[in-house]
Amino acid sequence: MSMDYLKRISDEKLELMLRAKGAVLIEGPKWCGKTSSAEMFAKSVLYMQDPDTSKANRLTAQTKPSLLLEGETPRLLDEWQVAPELWNAVRFAVDKRHASGQFVLTGSVVPTRTDDMHTGTGRIARMKMRTMSLFESGESTGEVSLAALFDGAADPEGRSNVSVETLAFLINRGGWPAVARETDERIALTVAADYLEAVVNEDVSKADGIEKNPDRVRALMRSLSRNISNEAKTTTILNDLIANDEALSQVTVDQYVSALKKIFVIEDLPAWSAKLRSKTAIRTTAKRHFTDPSIAAAALRATPKRLLSDFNTFGFLFESLCVRDLRIYAESIDGNVCHYRDKSGLEIDAVIGLADGRWGAAEVKMGAGEIEDAAKNLLRLKQAVDTEKMNEPSFLMVLTGTEYAFRMKNGVLVVPLGCLKN
Repeated sequence: MSMDYLKRISDEKLELMLRAKGAVLIEGPKWCGKTSSAEMFAKSVLYMQDPDTSKANRLTAQTKPSLLLEGETPRLLDEWQVAPELWNAVRFAVDKRHASGQFVLTGSVVPTRTDDMHTGTGRIARMKMRTMSLFESGESTGEVSLAALFDGAADPEGRSNVSVETLAFLINRGGWPAVARETDERIALTVAADYLEAVVNEDVSKADGIEKNPDRVRALMRSLSRNISNEAKTTTILNDLIANDEALSQVTVDQYVSALKKIFVIEDLPAWSAKLRSKTAIRTTAKRHFTDPSIAAAALRATPKRLLSDFNTFGFLFESLCVRDLRIYAESIDGNVCHYRDKSGLEIDAVIGLADGRWGAAEVKMGAGEIEDAAKNLLRLKQAVDTEKMNEPSFLMVLTGTEYAFRMKNGVLVVPLGCLKN
């Protein structure tokens, strides 16, 4: 691998998928490192957005797409959705060649499906890639492993080197690979700001081919940012926006939100469906999140200095940072992340579930003063779950911005985000 390449947790999954399937599709927000990761495995590359060849490549894709698939394998088809014809061509080539590891496709937009577009099931494996976690970018010591917690690891031990001031910086910097090693705040914060501008002025309109009003997109991004880590329905978002834009409708807001999801800007956190001892109703509203907390920080113009003077906003953005990292770690062990809230008011920030039925729960609290209450909530959830129909939780964890990892007397773990890894 290149000396400049920062190893990604998803690399191992990509390698495994290439050994098992004829092609792998890597999806995720632009600038998150999809191309760089794919290049580490590719033997030949087709860059669909190369201005020197893009027009000719699109024409070839419309007439004889198989020509673009010629080359040493694995062959990388970067931003394949520029020429949707490549999808069926890849599927056909995989069937014809009867070999694994033929193609890697990357895409930062979910293309509109056509009637003749094959699903790709059985031929093209899908993999989601995100911005970098704190472990990948080197801020987390990785002394506490999520996988090990599920396997019943002993009492966690670790010491985070991430101060509150550093957390404020990391939220604003985000997990963008281009600035993962950057310490100069003036430079580190430019990627998220540039990303926001690209989304507002260009990318969101390209998602579905419908021109969007940049001012409305920017206002929507701010509203979503103000509601980060909260269960804000689109009606709430609309009411927030019409104060300055009376002509805005629910249909327009839904259309804009859908476009943002298509380009992997928004990634809400779904509600967890648990089997409970009682008939307590479980809320099903998703929590608002971006794929990276720096997007919200940029939309709010929340610099590190401003976050340190507004701990309410800081707390919500810290939760979003934790959700990002938990998603990355969980997916590497075949898991997913949800949130929990029931009618009684019990709310848990993150429930990590694995494909084999094991699960663990985490409350996010930036400071030490809230750890005791967070632990009580986690124990309430444990009591509420019907363990005759579900497994006992593998762990209960308070994920913090504090210094030390340890197990409390009640069995709840306290783990700094700066100690966690997959």
